Amino acid sequence: MIETQFTDEELIKKFQNGDRKAYNKLVFRYKDRLHHFIYRFLNDADRADDLVQDTLIKLYTHKNSYKEIALFSTWIYTIAGNLARTELRKIKRRNTYSISDLSKNDKEFVVETRSEYGQNDKNRELLSENIQIVLSKLPSEFRIIIILRDIQELSYEQISKIVSLPLGTVKS
Repeated sequence: MIETQFTDEELIKKFQNGDRKAYNKLVFRYKDRLHHFIYRFLNDADRADDLVQDTLIKLYTHKNSYKEIALFSTWIYTIAGNLARTELRKIKRRNTYSISDLSKNDKEFVVETRSEYGQNDKNRELLSENIQIVLSKLPSEFRIIIILRDIQELSYEQISKIVSLPLGTVKS
């Protein structure tokens, strides 16, 4: 039997009506995308795993909060983004130290970067690392827009709804 491909909105509706298989399909569709999104936001794979779990639990426990006034993807990314921003605030409140701060003398520790590029996979890995470094230095309100647009490839309209900003502001 060939199964028809359902839209996200159809799946959430089925899940709201008690179909747990629909939930599983939504999880399968979104778990990797959400992980990638949250990882780019926090630069921490373990925290990203935890927040994806939290997002999917919220999907399960708050399934009836979804109303068909927005795309399901907008709703789920909003949940994930809110959890990521909360986690980022928690991280910033914790005390952090630089390796250089731990030195007993005035020596500055510098981690050298690799200047040689090997094969294509290595180039991609280095590029990804550099992108992650640059993203982590951006304020969270700019970071989330860049991740959603350039990495997750969402439309400006969807991003505008997720971050609750006017369309023109998101575009600029």
